[in-house]
Amino acid sequence: MAIERTIPLMFKARVQACPDIIAQASKNEKGEFEKFTYARLYKDVIQFAAGLKKLGIRRADNVAFFSDNRREWLIADLAILSLGAIDVPRGKDSMAAELRFITSFAGCVFGIFENSRQLEKILEKVSDVPLLKTAIVIDKPEEAVTQKAKEAGIEVHSFEEIMDLCPDSYEKMLADIEKEIELTKTDDVATIIFTSGTTGTPKGVMLTHENYLAQLSVVDQVLCTKPGDMWLSVLPVWHSFERSVQYFALYLKSGIAYSKPVAAVMLNDLAAIKPQYICGVPRLWDGLGNAVIRTMRKKGGIAYAMFKFFLSVGKKYQWARDRMLGRVCHFKRKSRIIEWFIGLLPFIFLTPLNALGNVLVFKKIREKLGGRIKAVISGGGSLQKDVDDFYKAVGLNVLEGYGITEAAPVLSVRLEKKPRSNCVGLVFPSVEIKIVAEKGGQIISNDPLPAGQYGLILARSKNMRQIMKGYYNRQDLTDLVIDKDGWLNTGDIGALTVDGEIKITGRAKDTIVLLGGENIEPMLIEQALCSSDYIESAMLVGQDQKYLGALIVPSKEFIQTYAGENNIVYASYEQLLEAPEIQMLIRSEIDRLVNAENGFRPCEKVFKFMLVPESFQVGRELSAKQEMIRFKINELYKAQINKIFAED
Repeated sequence: MAIERTIPLMFKARVQACPDIIAQASKNEKGEFEKFTYARLYKDVIQFAAGLKKLGIRRADNVAFFSDNRREWLIADLAILSLGAIDVPRGKDSMAAELRFITSFAGCVFGIFENSRQLEKILEKVSDVPLLKTAIVIDKPEEAVTQKAKEAGIEVHSFEEIMDLCPDSYEKMLADIEKEIELTKTDDVATIIFTSGTTGTPKGVMLTHENYLAQLSVVDQVLCTKPGDMWLSVLPVWHSFERSVQYFALYLKSGIAYSKPVAAVMLNDLAAIKPQYICGVPRLWDGLGNAVIRTMRKKGGIAYAMFKFFLSVGKKYQWARDRMLGRVCHFKRKSRIIEWFIGLLPFIFLTPLNALGNVLVFKKIREKLGGRIKAVISGGGSLQKDVDDFYKAVGLNVLEGYGITEAAPVLSVRLEKKPRSNCVGLVFPSVEIKIVAEKGGQIISNDPLPAGQYGLILARSKNMRQIMKGYYNRQDLTDLVIDKDGWLNTGDIGALTVDGEIKITGRAKDTIVLLGGENIEPMLIEQALCSSDYIESAMLVGQDQKYLGALIVPSKEFIQTYAGENNIVYASYEQLLEAPEIQMLIRSEIDRLVNAENGFRPCEKVFKFMLVPESFQVGRELSAKQEMIRFKINELYKAQINKIFAED
């Protein structure tokens, strides 16, 4: 399929091709979904763009945009891009200091805010954003906030005001904005997405129109959509993953329905919209699956017993079916005939049982999810095997993908026609991947490793540039991750299978990605913990888990002093660390140091911990520079880490 040179031109072409297909479904004040066609969406975009231009937004302006996913987000995004301007997005759960830093660093004169609370975050210390002069609030702005902004020299408008701001006829607005659309080049920056960070300043990833279009040009090789298919949008759209999904939907002439990542809300919306595709992070799929299991458990008796039995059958059936169909990842060549025979007998035996389970149990579950799902797509973290197996057993196609913001973001995904389990799919056709040897996250050879050997994952654009333009105003940081040949260092560790799929095993860099997709930079949290007299060392853990945990080496001297002062009797230091009083002491120290008042996000809360009696040693847990060797600590304390995340 031919691809246009910019995102607004792509959108315009789809409007011309399918004006009456549903583009958006959004809840009205009654909580009912209201549907909007491509023609209506295009008209809204043109009208909002004309209002923004009348307000003074010009080509290459950076526009702060702080909102979660909703119908107005896409309207504003496409309107900004239609003017050749650049949006700088962030979610409404971001810390106030982060929003002010982003607004200031990007030099934003204009800002769009989901509600008054987001604008209030800016106004808390307006001296941090001296350039901001105009704010647009999507929800009706509160009078008190509007007055406070006015006193700070910031003009406030509602979303509706901007829609009606341009006095020209629609025909004149259309001609004017389409003229602006034609002036935009494919390598112009479309957005600057600041990566999450608690250990220093966030980095602004500059993504161009071409970066996104490179993926769109090949997405139909991965997915099997039809015009009119519906996607349920639940993730924060300022994330590059969900943003790409919205562009995928437009490119494929699909519709987008807006929901929330809450199991109860999602289940109702799934029943109402009956989508073909849903994208989510692993935590979402885990939560939704657990909601189904809880519902079945409440039924109890025969119903729950049948569910457990047929779920077990379904998992074994899918295991056999995968081998019959060649849907298993391998690092060494294996005989397809042998694989086929391995799966044959269990497949024959389990097929009638699985068919019965489908009629009695799984079909009803799929109907609860709308009944029309072609695929569930998981990204933003590693999907747990048991969650993957659950959805497959229920009869849903699971497409796990992998990417990073700097690659806009998709680097691989399982094919809808032939999804292979236990990997994140084939390398996306728009990029090339090589695995190279590394040590401590540093490349030690640029020669590609053969299939099955783990190393650092590097990515490079192919025919169209998909890799970012660079970090905004930080060429020094850009040069650290993109070499002279265009290879991007992802910081992730993985291997290629013999068929070209990627298997991810961890991250060379220290960033922890929770099951919900939240990026956690551990150093600042660890430093805060170690500011306690009672904590000598701390290392956060939690990759692909629901929450953060910590391995903590207590300060032996202070702990023993505390024990003496509080008359705690113990036979050994190890026994002392198990005492409830010491456990409560460390718990209170963690809660005192890592909280919102100290600038930490809710996802950065340390939920569980294990105490390690021996100090970290150079050559064992520490490098010669006294830096923690994280992968070694993970290996040495695997049992303790497993206890942290064991179910209560």
